[in-house]
Amino acid sequence: MRTNRQGIVVWFQHMKNIKQLKRYGNLVYASKRLKYAVIYVNQDELEKIEAKILKHSFVSKIERSYKPFVRTDYENAKPDKAKQYDYKMGI
Repeated sequence: MRTNRQGIVVWFQHMKNIKQLKRYGNLVYASKRLKYAVIYVNQDELEKIEAKILKHSFVSKIERSYKPFVRTDYENAKPDKAKQYDYKMGI
């Protein structure tokens, strides 16, 4: 069974605290220069985990990813005539 996951962007002050963030979900990316990390967590546990992470003193703010709510089915997508011609020519 597939669980719904959502990304969280955690802004922090020091890179040495990354290990503490790893225990809350899957750490996907951490930027040294901009000092943020992207963590994926289950959607049903999202609010609990956000509250726990915000309790840490090194966390500046948390932003949620809107990717699960963006519509990805496109309607009335017209194919490009020039590309179709190129495919027929074998280019």
